[in-house]
Amino acid sequence: MPEAPTPSAVNRLRDQLHAIVGDAGLVEDSDAIAPMLVEPRGLFRGAAAIVVKPASTEEVAGVVRACADAGVPITPQGGNTGLCGAATPSVDGRSVLLSLARMNRIREIDPLDYTITLEAGCILQNVQAAAEEADRLFPLSLGAEGSCQIGGNLSTNAGGINTLRYGNARDLVLGLEVVLPDGRIWNGLKRLRKDNTGYDLKHLFIGGEGTLGIITAATCKLFPRPKEEVSSFVAVKDVASAIELLSRLRAATGDQVSAFEYIERFGIHLAVKHVHGCRDPFDQPYEHYALFRASAGRADSGLREIVEETLAAAFEDGIVLDAVLAESEGQARAFWRVREGVVEGQIPEGASIKHDIAVPVSRIAEFIARAAPTVQATVPGGRTCAFGHAGDGNLHYNVTQPEGMDRQAFLARWHDLNHAIHEIVVDMGGSISAEHGIGQLKVDELVYFKPGLDLELMRRIKQALDPGGLMNPGKVL
Repeated sequence: MPEAPTPSAVNRLRDQLHAIVGDAGLVEDSDAIAPMLVEPRGLFRGAAAIVVKPASTEEVAGVVRACADAGVPITPQGGNTGLCGAATPSVDGRSVLLSLARMNRIREIDPLDYTITLEAGCILQNVQAAAEEADRLFPLSLGAEGSCQIGGNLSTNAGGINTLRYGNARDLVLGLEVVLPDGRIWNGLKRLRKDNTGYDLKHLFIGGEGTLGIITAATCKLFPRPKEEVSSFVAVKDVASAIELLSRLRAATGDQVSAFEYIERFGIHLAVKHVHGCRDPFDQPYEHYALFRASAGRADSGLREIVEETLAAAFEDGIVLDAVLAESEGQARAFWRVREGVVEGQIPEGASIKHDIAVPVSRIAEFIARAAPTVQATVPGGRTCAFGHAGDGNLHYNVTQPEGMDRQAFLARWHDLNHAIHEIVVDMGGSISAEHGIGQLKVDELVYFKPGLDLELMRRIKQALDPGGLMNPGKVL
């Protein structure tokens, strides 16, 4: 990596970048910069030589060219909601931090083509609203949708609750516009569903976490808006019963299940205990829960009756212990609020060691059975909070600090516990990062678990596109 630029070189670069982005694009207020230098959980803190907010693709390209000429690294940043430190600059303060926040224009919606073309700084919730205005659905949905940006979602290949039916971010993209590490603009904003003219280059940048280039715009798929939705909270006998219920629902509805979550009791307990507005879905506690949503393209489609019949049969077979179907949109929102509360409720309960893993759906119960004794062997008294998108095999297998244990002593076990859980995941043919990416957090784990040939190919691609190693250094590889 090139040596750190001298103060005079930084000043020259600042003047160059100022000329490119103008007064509005050069951020120098320390209060505005401070939150941009910290990962949301405080796991990573960095520094930046210069902070810029370009307003156009051409301005992004100009900034990248200037930084490439000066040998100065760039850290791209979207909404800064990621949990692996990919958007946090390194502590050496050498990088230019480039925020896409001002690039927030929806360029075009084509309802007949079922596409939306938008800039990277668009907030996900605003994208969903724009699609709804056109009587279409943009299905990507996750907890941070009120502040995360679509460029960051694509750069980390975000998942969320609707992956079961619609796929993750990668599956929603038809075309990209990307500024390459040398400042050239690659215009791949196609709206085609079929294009077999060689390598599909967009997939290099989706999930690349800004290490190969900066996504500035995308053309994404839209879908018909559901006209009928059925949400249900279900108490199930055990984890395997949750997966069996999912299978039955998919078959009975013709794969109209859009989201299916598994939550163990401790997660419900934390949501009800700590999060305002969260109520226990049942009058008595159960150990295992499923929360799902199914949707149809027309009202009065008969979907609700199908779901009721499937739940009744599962109850007769001892798979379902109790169930409640939402009678209104408000009740459905209350159900899903409990799911969000599982995340929020962990914070006041104490420190938490996180695992964002995926295993084959059919092996989720096996994973939980194998992981529980590993947690107790590594951190005796650790309280597991297993929940997540069981419909696509993605679990957030989090462990809350034991009652009475010192917070820092618990967090000091982060690596040991991560590694032990990841050993199980990889042995089961799973992934150590299902939807949050690698960032800084999992670089060492990736090197340990990723096959050597995979790493070699990744490094060759990085060298080919970014030979100077200036694009988001220290992340992924």
